Amino acid sequence: MSKHIYSLLIAQFLSAFADNAILFTVIALVMQHPEAPGWYVPALQSVFLVAFVLLAPWVGTFADNQAKSRVLIIANLIKAAGAGLLLLKVEPLIAYCIVGVGAALYSPAKYGILPELARHDCLVKANSWIEGSTILAILTGMVVGAKVADYSTSWALLGTIALFLISAATTVLLPSNVSRKEVTGSKVMQFFQEVRSFLSLPRSRFAVLGASLFWAAAACVRVIIVAWAPLVLMSHNASDIANLTLFLALGIIAGSALVPHLIPLEHLRRARIPAYFMALLIMGLGFTDEIWPARIVLFLMGTAGGMFIVPVNAALQELGQQSIGSGGAVAMQNFFQNAAMLLSVGGYTFAASLRVGPIEALLALGALLLLTIFLVVSRLPNNQATTIPE
Repeated sequence: MSKHIYSLLIAQFLSAFADNAILFTVIALVMQHPEAPGWYVPALQSVFLVAFVLLAPWVGTFADNQAKSRVLIIANLIKAAGAGLLLLKVEPLIAYCIVGVGAALYSPAKYGILPELARHDCLVKANSWIEGSTILAILTGMVVGAKVADYSTSWALLGTIALFLISAATTVLLPSNVSRKEVTGSKVMQFFQEVRSFLSLPRSRFAVLGASLFWAAAACVRVIIVAWAPLVLMSHNASDIANLTLFLALGIIAGSALVPHLIPLEHLRRARIPAYFMALLIMGLGFTDEIWPARIVLFLMGTAGGMFIVPVNAALQELGQQSIGSGGAVAMQNFFQNAAMLLSVGGYTFAASLRVGPIEALLALGALLLLTIFLVVSRLPNNQATTIPE
């Protein structure tokens, strides 16, 4: 792997740390106002995700047609602007949506640059490093961000703005390569033509749908925990919830570290096994009612999730680089997975409005994930090839 991978790891860690500090700062803001409606936290998650869906036809192409290092800088500046709007007391739904725009632009450049920095035989390892550093950033960002936000939301937001700017400065050290020349014409038409072409391949279809299911489940679990923890574990502030989800993050780090030795790209079908365990553990969380059993279940859930998503991401990047461009493939993945996240969070929001409890929601989510993973894997061929046929 190129030595530049270390600069990417540092920049990615700082940006992801700030992303999660902002999330728990906004949660702290909501929890400080008990009169806020129950749908407000899911709505915040939804406005963040909308940018990924609406901007998908443009952000992937932009990442492939520009130097990805420059795209990462622009994305960090947009995130910093969104944090600044929160600091200025702009409506959180609007300000957090701006942060989502920056994140939607950041993602295809972050993952799309990996094939430029790592060979085929190192790509799963590079993904595990990125995934591990991302989850470590989530882990520390949500805990530190929640504690600072419980003390002062203003200081928390100032800290995240500084981190976004430092991340942008670190990104200057990355190489300035352009993957593809710009294609003229409608970006929307080009995007959906690429989608049709990419999804015609069974392994590409599995990578896109598998990642979508993982992130839909993860987003829904995170939102459900905000309601589940106060009801079952009597947690009543942002720090308590952040400390609980700490174990989920630790599990994903463990799974990301283990997976390069267990699921190489040539054996992508093996990824179905941790996916099944993840679904069962989501259901298992619904039967826990004490703090340490809940932490253990969340840790194991994260481990299974990390072992599933890392090889799926690596396969998608390599297949994308061979066909529509790695940035375009990641943007397309973001389109599908964030649409799936919107559906799952929206479905839970609707269920909560009908007074469906978080325990019932966890059981239903786990059962649904188990069924859909089975259906997606049933279409995956047994052969081991991961490259696009000539």
